[in-house]
Amino acid sequence: MPKAVWNNAVVAESDQCEVVEGNYYFPPDSLHKDYFRPSSNTSICSWKGEAKYYSLEVDGKQNQDAAWFYPDPKPEAKNIRGYVAFWKGVKVEQ
Repeated sequence: MPKAVWNNAVVAESDQCEVVEGNYYFPPDSLHKDYFRPSSNTSICSWKGEAKYYSLEVDGKQNQDAAWFYPDPKPEAKNIRGYVAFWKGVKVEQ
């Protein structure tokens, strides 16, 4: 089962991920929410829409904007609505 790990903590795990452009998108209910902090940052993808971000906090360490998601994606990306993907040193293991 894929799991996202940062700072020796599993921050998400699910066997129902969606893979888009090589990134694993985890369903919202697979997140260990204690590690997630909302961020005010956003970005735009031409075919997916507007992304919003979370920062991670594990054992007092922060990883700013390490996770992103599309709360209201364009129709072509509807399969990842609300699903969360990672970068900035977060490892996805299988």
